[in-house]
Amino acid sequence: VQLQAFGGGLVQAGGSLSLSCAASGRTFSTYATGWFRPAPGKDREFVAAISWGGGTTKYADSVKGRFTVSRDNASNTVVLQMNSLKPEDTAVYYCGVDLLNVVVAGRSRYWGQGTQVTVSS
Repeated sequence: VQLQAFGGGLVQAGGSLSLSCAASGRTFSTYATGWFRPAPGKDREFVAAISWGGGTTKYADSVKGRFTVSRDNASNTVVLQMNSLKPEDTAVYYCGVDLLNVVVAGRSRYWGQGTQVTVSS
């Protein structure tokens, strides 16, 4: 599976951005997909995840109520809608795929290139 995250940019605090993770490979729809960002003391931290069928979503406490993850397996795309952005959300965001519990633990068997999100105060 090859992954590419895009859609990042510069936004003011309180604004919104939509990130997309585009995947190639037939097995994409059999994996959960997660979004991650670097964190102090960690390589990357889990931000949000969605199960392979889209029926289950998980969020880090820091983004609950502000971020929404969705997927379209027909187009091999997962979208992270980010609302009410805060300066502390500034990071490079990556998407990855694996079992849902592995993704929620902050790991992934495949990684895509990240996309920069910058939130100004």
